[in-house]
Amino acid sequence: MDKNKNTYTKYLAVAIVLLVLGLCVAGYFIFKKNTEIEELQQSSEISKQQLEDEYESISMQYEGFKFSVKNDSLLRMLDNEQAKVQRLLEELRTVKSTNKAEITRLNNELSSLRKILKSYIIQIDSLNRANERLTQEKAAITKKYQETTQTLSKVTQEKQNLTEKVTLAAKLDAAAVSVSATNSKGKVQKKIKSVEQLIVSFVLTKNITAEPGERTIYVRIMKPDDEVLVKSRANVFQYENREINYSMKRSVEYGGEETPVTLYWAVEEYLMPGTYRADIFADGSLIGSRSFTLDK
Repeated sequence: MDKNKNTYTKYLAVAIVLLVLGLCVAGYFIFKKNTEIEELQQSSEISKQQLEDEYESISMQYEGFKFSVKNDSLLRMLDNEQAKVQRLLEELRTVKSTNKAEITRLNNELSSLRKILKSYIIQIDSLNRANERLTQEKAAITKKYQETTQTLSKVTQEKQNLTEKVTLAAKLDAAAVSVSATNSKGKVQKKIKSVEQLIVSFVLTKNITAEPGERTIYVRIMKPDDEVLVKSRANVFQYENREINYSMKRSVEYGGEETPVTLYWAVEEYLMPGTYRADIFADGSLIGSRSFTLDK
């Protein structure tokens, strides 16, 4: 009886030991499985966060392009692509990390977005190179235009200087200018009350560069009070872009050689004592002058 009891006790102890061992092994496998599940969940969370970071990075790149792109059509396309990225990012944020199907789909969408982004990068780079080339060409054209303008301005100035020199060289000149106050018989008078005419004489000097032909000579006799002796206020001629009065005029034939000229002024007005001046004009230029004095 005691022997059977001892045998039963031994079997019970062995069963208990085996049960404990079985429980330990089962607990180990359960713990390992839970650990794997937790690691898988953490891995899924990390994978989802990486996807979000990728989407945000692409969105930021599109945003950056807007500061360098000037093409309106391309800007609208970039806005549309950025809006699409933002929409998919919002979808990703609402998806659970354990939803493998959605994560996979959004990951595939990300691959497509990368390809599209790459194509825009190539297009923008090409446009930037083209713009840079156009800018360089514009700068070269502007420089060439400025150089041409400067050259043209220089040539124009040289031409103008040459024209002025030719005009100056062709200008008539009155030399040996004299003014005499005489009576009607041509005798020089010393007193104003005896003066009946003023005689202005001069010589047009030789000038082979002057164009030959008929010339109109104008003489202005200025009184001491700077008034002009005139027979009519309608007697005017052009000088320095304005009309001024003349006292007398005469047409002469000039052929480039010395040509004597004399003009006569009949005194019909009161002459005051003082210093007078006779100015001689031809071809719109002052060509000679002479001052003279009349006494009481």
